[in-house]
Amino acid sequence: MSLAFFAAVPRRRLLSGAKWAIGVAALIPAARLGWLFANDRLGANPIAETMNQLGLWTLILLLTSLAMTPLKIVTGWTWPLALRRLLGLLAFTYVGLHFLLYFAVDQFFDFAEIFRDIAKRKFITVGFAAFVLLIPLAVTSTSGMIKRLGARRWKRLHRLVYLVAVLGVIHFLWRVKADLREPLIYAGVLAVLLGVRVAAAVRARSREIERGRVSVGAPRQ
Repeated sequence: MSLAFFAAVPRRRLLSGAKWAIGVAALIPAARLGWLFANDRLGANPIAETMNQLGLWTLILLLTSLAMTPLKIVTGWTWPLALRRLLGLLAFTYVGLHFLLYFAVDQFFDFAEIFRDIAKRKFITVGFAAFVLLIPLAVTSTSGMIKRLGARRWKRLHRLVYLVAVLGVIHFLWRVKADLREPLIYAGVLAVLLGVRVAAAVRARSREIERGRVSVGAPRQ
């Protein structure tokens, strides 16, 4: 397809198509895991392997959602911002499946054992904390909730996603017992994404201060 074709298609339609494509593509790993699990093709411990893969995809999608704003900062494109909510909800879908498998299949809804796990195993403690913090973010992800809460309060609440991402990386680091290279890669990606945001915030603050100085120093007419 030529660039002229994409230029002729309304931006809203292109974004809608992109969202559908991303949504379908993001659910393929879950569907594949379900098929492998049902056909006993996930090794000696299929439950643990399925939970690990669902947790990994949660982190991938969460970091991808956090990458949208830095992508806009670096490139000047605005369309990535329209994908953040979808990617965040997809991350919540995966973490929901991750914990559902743990609660229902691994622990058979033995809540006493689950609470012992959460209290004693620190990687489960931080993982469960991240899951709990994601719930209000998912619940308030609709346009109606943004209006109900107000933009300022909504933004303040959704800053919890940074803490969730940090907890997710810590969960991964503490779960891995030997080779830390993979979780450290994700930790590095998160550090870069947060660093871009911090640098942009510092630059914006510096510009505000400079404009204030210019305004104060300007001669009165």
